[in-house]
Amino acid sequence: MQGQTAPVGYYALVRGNRDFRSLWSGQIISLFGDWFNLIASAALVSQLTTSGFAVGGLFVVRMLAPFLVSPLAGVAADRFNRKRLLIAADLSRAVVVLGFLVVRDARHIWLLYSLTAVQLAISGFFFPTRNAILPDLVHRGELGAANALSSATWSVMLSLGAALGGIVAGEWGIYPAFIIDSLTFLLSAFFISHIDYHAALARSDGGKSLRDIVNQYLAGLRYLKQNLDILMISSQKAAVSLTISGAFQVIQVALAERVFVIGEGGGTSLGLLYAVAGVGTGIGPIIARRFSGDRNDKLRFFLAISYAISILGLVITAPLTSFGVVLIGTLLRAFGGGINWVFSTQLLLQLLPDRVRGRIFSTEFAMLTLSNAIGTSIGGWALDSTSLGISGMLWWMGALTLIPGGLWVLWMAIGSRANHQPLETEGTTPSAAASPKVKPLLPPD
Repeated sequence: MQGQTAPVGYYALVRGNRDFRSLWSGQIISLFGDWFNLIASAALVSQLTTSGFAVGGLFVVRMLAPFLVSPLAGVAADRFNRKRLLIAADLSRAVVVLGFLVVRDARHIWLLYSLTAVQLAISGFFFPTRNAILPDLVHRGELGAANALSSATWSVMLSLGAALGGIVAGEWGIYPAFIIDSLTFLLSAFFISHIDYHAALARSDGGKSLRDIVNQYLAGLRYLKQNLDILMISSQKAAVSLTISGAFQVIQVALAERVFVIGEGGGTSLGLLYAVAGVGTGIGPIIARRFSGDRNDKLRFFLAISYAISILGLVITAPLTSFGVVLIGTLLRAFGGGINWVFSTQLLLQLLPDRVRGRIFSTEFAMLTLSNAIGTSIGGWALDSTSLGISGMLWWMGALTLIPGGLWVLWMAIGSRANHQPLETEGTTPSAAASPKVKPLLPPD
């Protein structure tokens, strides 16, 4: 199997790779609960405070917590058994989310923020580790399908989980969602425990003190400094989060609660907005991948196209003509965002050596969460403290997104052929550090 390089289809991957199937099953269950939790948390904060800034604060906490733990998370993913890290993260989150059940009035908002911070800090270990383990479980011909299917699953569960979460919150109340979320973490841990994974990543060449951990993380940052192309690719999700995704999280809550109110407190309309976004992020990369073929040059080209599609979605949404038109604009915005997310991840999976993979993915996640927190904070502030209104904010977001889109096109033209350097501080070479199962599908462009 190690020599298998021909791309495989989605069905063949799921049928033939038991380890990926176990990881994927855990992802399906866990994400279903995650979207229940997000809808319920946002609706609860909005209901108890009636403040756009307070809702923005929730999303800031959700983003800053994983950012703060990212150095430790990246080193852990490169040093220790990735399967065990994933299971520990799931079991811990199953306990933490039950604490949301005691948040009953505005005086408890601090507790909701605190529990959210703990939950998302643990997620800060889970998601980079999950990205890092993926090439360990699949062969190089399966990598493109595995990445696309994992991302599509995120989107499908966003659609299903958000829609059902909105219905539950709108019709039966908020708190059942937290219990469901806890149970899904337990099921996720159960599925992941069935992965046949024995890679021992603990390094004998690094200590365990805080200073050693910091030095190891800084070594990962030096890798990015030496490989500007990897840095640019790693920045794509953060760029979209800063100009679009962060603020839109606040805007769609306001749309559901103030403009297009369906269900109690707009819970149903909020669920529909999330559901449509899930459809867009799911089908966008699946359709685009039919034309990219996992080729590096095509993946880069479609990253540029993704910005144009996202901007078009914002332009359609901004006039707030009707809820149906807003849903169409949301679909297109998410369509472009999904391409950006999946294709930037695919490029990293194809280009990164195993030894540094956890740290680069954790750094990417840190940039993403920090940018999302900044974008959400600005969005909440602008909604409460400026005269822009929802429509004006959407127009500005579209204009600002031209900046990272233009920078990526410029990088494609003048800089993307930069050589990829080894992680010299750890004495590795790209060939020695590469995963035993995965090597780049194609040479760097």
